[in-house]
Amino acid sequence: MAKRHDEIDERLQAFIAAQPIFFVATAGPQGRVNLSPKGLDGIFAVLGPRRVAFLNLTGSGNETAAHLRLDHRITLMFCAFSGPPQILRLYGKGRAIGVGRPGFDELARHFSQPPGRRQIVDIAVEEIITSCGYGVPLMDFAGQRDVLVKWAEKKGGEGIRAYWRDKNALSFDGLPTGVLDEDGAD
Repeated sequence: MAKRHDEIDERLQAFIAAQPIFFVATAGPQGRVNLSPKGLDGIFAVLGPRRVAFLNLTGSGNETAAHLRLDHRITLMFCAFSGPPQILRLYGKGRAIGVGRPGFDELARHFSQPPGRRQIVDIAVEEIITSCGYGVPLMDFAGQRDVLVKWAEKKGGEGIRAYWRDKNALSFDGLPTGVLDEDGAD
């Protein structure tokens, strides 16, 4: 049965910290709804009872940033794949803050510092809902992948910025992501 919570309390923070993966959903006024898995240690932070943020690393697309420029709605979902069943959804309004933009460095101190950092997504949480998770399968966690970090290390800073220009300036629907404006590269 679903339960609404007034804030992200210590119990919910512990649940979030125990999950090796979470999911991010965003949508613009038209086009695709995007749903992205996020992993890697040190990229998620609870900043307050109704505020969270995550480090958005360079990837094949930049849908979250494009959608947040048009419609700030965002949903995060955490599922227990081991232990007692539970799902936690955080509904809110988000904004993507690019590398080099005001506020980025202040928030960056809450995260690990992997190469390929692109934005921090800062979220004002409006609704916090847990549900049973009885339909979520039990799965064993084998570990975090290191492929993305090694890829970004190999590319280096200039290579990452070139990748942003070539692959991350527009969403899959052709929406501007702001990545070039935000890092001062163009």
